[in-house]
Amino acid sequence: MTEPSYAHGTGTTALLGDTIGRNLDRAVQAYPDREALVDVPSGRRWTYAEFGAAVDELARALMASGVDRGDRVGIWAVNCPEWVLVQYATARIGAVMVNINPAYRAHELEYVLKQAGISLLAASLVHRTSDYRALVDGVRGNCPALRAVHYIGDRSWDELLAVAGSVTPEQLAGREAGLSCDDPINIQYTSGTTGFPKGATLSHHNILNNGYFVGELVAYTEQDRICLPVPFYHCFGMVMGNLGATSHGACIVIPAPAFEAAAVLAAVEQERCTSLYGVPTMFIAELNLPTFSSYDLSSLRTGIMAGSPCPVEVMKRVVAEMHMDEVSICYGMTETSPVSTQTRRDDDLERRTGTVGRAMPHIEVKVVDPATGVTLERGVSGELCVRGYSVMLGYWEQPERTAEVIDAGRWMHTGDLAVMREDGYVQIVGRIKDVIIRGGENVYPREVEEFLYRHPKIADVQVVGVADERYGEEILACVIPSDPADPPSLEDVKAFCAEQLAHYKVPRLLRIMEAFPMTVSGKVRKIELRENYGR
Repeated sequence: MTEPSYAHGTGTTALLGDTIGRNLDRAVQAYPDREALVDVPSGRRWTYAEFGAAVDELARALMASGVDRGDRVGIWAVNCPEWVLVQYATARIGAVMVNINPAYRAHELEYVLKQAGISLLAASLVHRTSDYRALVDGVRGNCPALRAVHYIGDRSWDELLAVAGSVTPEQLAGREAGLSCDDPINIQYTSGTTGFPKGATLSHHNILNNGYFVGELVAYTEQDRICLPVPFYHCFGMVMGNLGATSHGACIVIPAPAFEAAAVLAAVEQERCTSLYGVPTMFIAELNLPTFSSYDLSSLRTGIMAGSPCPVEVMKRVVAEMHMDEVSICYGMTETSPVSTQTRRDDDLERRTGTVGRAMPHIEVKVVDPATGVTLERGVSGELCVRGYSVMLGYWEQPERTAEVIDAGRWMHTGDLAVMREDGYVQIVGRIKDVIIRGGENVYPREVEEFLYRHPKIADVQVVGVADERYGEEILACVIPSDPADPPSLEDVKAFCAEQLAHYKVPRLLRIMEAFPMTVSGKVRKIELRENYGR
């Protein structure tokens, strides 16, 4: 008799009942002299004792600035030590840290500031072509809750820290003593079919345990040094990376503010990193560097690859040439903190490239008929659902949207089509929704479409993902022009998007059409657009 597509990740290690602050305290007490954080670009370093003190200073400064338990504190910055300090300081005082993608432009920033009700924003000064101060100034008048902005590396950051002395350590301890591990502590925005991002709201319990168990499955100890080129604004960086490290007394290594292949390899060599994270495109870029063979990567033993499937040949090279014999594949989504399935240290190449692993400890997964919700037999494709400690509290102030994805049994419906094999390993075979995954970044067509409708030369638009060798998928905009005699060019579309949309959401391909292919019920056949108009 065929087994049902249901699996419960078992394990002998219990869930953590700590808040993030209490868990950090344990690491500080156990490993005070071991390095906790290294920023390679600036050369700054913190032992666990120094890191704990810096977190406490910022926590007291935030309290002195009027940040109360439950207040939303935004962080809009590239990877830097201050990002990590904000993460742990907000957790210490029970504030809700709101991650803002550094690539966001004005209208995206304004939406998040308003929807989350952010009262204090910590921000970088610049990132690539973005002048953060100018962007904030441009939207601040429309965000009544925003009362303070502090720029990292600017005098305003020093002014924030200067007020820390007005709050005593005893007052900080009193605040922290009143916190629960089930309190909301983090909001991460993930786009949806409504066209605007939804704020996945996560607790201490959600993200601390997920980071901890990801680390457990790659056998982290205080001896490990984890190179993190993945962005902190995403769960990959701040949960699987930062919390995975501090919950084991390991060291966080920041190679650069944003991904640079050469900087990553140099950091691994210089800091003798034992673990390296990335999406497949990052590993491909590193392996293809002309100078790749000149770097000493012999200290590596493991790492995490996630975001999209890893080609077999790439995995072979990662294992053989980067010494990452124990590299692990993870699958998840922001709404599940993020990881639900993970390969194990002793899994063979086929499992690492053909599946996304099996259920993590304390996590349930099942594959159901999308129409009926009935659990299917193993080997049959259906919607992957996840249940357990990792499922988000809900979308911030959007109960209706929450009810669309979390059912009465607390199962999170991922929207991904999956097959559970007889051995319990899961294969992702497609997506129910039309999410485009470009280089590890989720792009939601409806959001891009809603924006392009504003273009004066566009009467109608459909956005789809088409296969791309470098990024996995690339963005194609299929457009019906307002005036067929004067259609927009690809350059017009790119320029229109450049100042308002994150770079990874900007269409790279354009097709001008007279009409879209339609179903008999009047819906656009996006599958036909992908098949007929992709490269």
